[in-house]
Amino acid sequence: MTLVKRLGVTTEDEREAAIEAAATAVRRGLLVVLPTDTVYGVAADAFDADAVQALLDAKGRGREMPPPVLVSTATTLDALAVGVPTYARALVERFWPGPLTIVCRQQTSLQWDLGETRGTVAVRMPDHEVALAVLERTGPLAVSSANTTGLPAARDADEAERMLGDSVEVVVDGGPVDGGEASTIVDCTGPQGRVLRRGALSLEELNEVLEPLGVPLTDEG
Repeated sequence: MTLVKRLGVTTEDEREAAIEAAATAVRRGLLVVLPTDTVYGVAADAFDADAVQALLDAKGRGREMPPPVLVSTATTLDALAVGVPTYARALVERFWPGPLTIVCRQQTSLQWDLGETRGTVAVRMPDHEVALAVLERTGPLAVSSANTTGLPAARDADEAERMLGDSVEVVVDGGPVDGGEASTIVDCTGPQGRVLRRGALSLEELNEVLEPLGVPLTDEG
């Protein structure tokens, strides 16, 4: 059984220690639990195939369900994806950082293995200071909701540790998350976007941005 290092972020010193411990664990190829603006997430270095596989194993997921990638800046999107359509950039400009995940065609030169992505990558920039601070030190992270498959996503560190404590090195305890609802996922690989999963952002909120461009989303969520 792994002895989990659980660290709070109440004071500035605690926050710095927690961020550095999480970043160090990621660089060592280990898993960490982080608070985000939606739910708690379990994270691994996106460019470490063994760490990504450990993340999938911890959740009880197969390779057919690859994790999204979190980034610290919107400009990182172009390092990970190609052919990002204008409507996707409009959504990013309006909703990043925030609870929007966009699926784009990935850069073919990327040396990573997230699972069976079919040449795509799902990317999000979270609206959470601690998560962003860790991302600034690690680079892109493969992050999925901190839960075992079939159970609700963790909304606090207790729930995350209860489900994933045996698999992670560090749990950053940022208190209960404000959101509690997963991000909305939009497929941006075609000329018109499609909602793949309904979440914190509604179709109406998204289309408020896109209807003036003449490319409203369809909803498959």
